[in-house]
Amino acid sequence: MTDVVDSDELLRRIQRARTCAAEEARSWQARSEEAEGQANTESGPAEAAVRAVAYEVVLRVLDEILRPGAHAKPG
Repeated sequence: MTDVVDSDELLRRIQRARTCAAEEARSWQARSEEAEGQANTESGPAEAAVRAVAYEVVLRVLDEILRPGAHAKPG
């Protein structure tokens, strides 16, 4: 069973998802930077960095949906 939503509700959901992705990207970036200073964890900084990049990609995709061309490269 699927819910039918109008365009305003869809926009609100995308904006909430974008906000969540931005918060997660910042959080994982901070974890990555903190873990780099700790010698006792080898995979911690790498995993946190990968997760930060993943959320940044999601953020860019949602930005493109909300504001087409916002991240367009000149050329």
